Amino acid sequence: MFNIYCTNDTLNGEFKLSMNLISGEELKQKSDRGDKFKLVNALGKWAFNAKHIPGSINISKIEDAKKILNPRDEIIIYCSNTSCIASIIGYQLLTNMGYKNVRRYAGGIEDWEERGYPLEGSFVS
Repeated sequence: MFNIYCTNDTLNGEFKLSMNLISGEELKQKSDRGDKFKLVNALGKWAFNAKHIPGSINISKIEDAKKILNPRDEIIIYCSNTSCIASIIGYQLLTNMGYKNVRRYAGGIEDWEERGYPLEGSFVS
């Protein structure tokens, strides 16, 4: 588990989010082995079409998640980089809805690309 501490003046204090994370290296190994999991890109459709990790599905709306994902699925959710909140929000929504096997790839597309791993999309050179 990984703890993220966020300060929000509106809340007048700190609150803690706990997330189960996966590294880029571990994700690549799972992908190369052909492990069965759902790799979810939490960005909008335009960003997904521009650049995403091979094998990803694009889910940016919770209604779509309910249609596409099974609560028993192993789910790895990511977005653009460590400071992108789309995968943080998606992770929290999924776990709050009873999805038990969810992990966040915090480094996202930025980390994946820096590692030299392949990407797909219209902005990939």
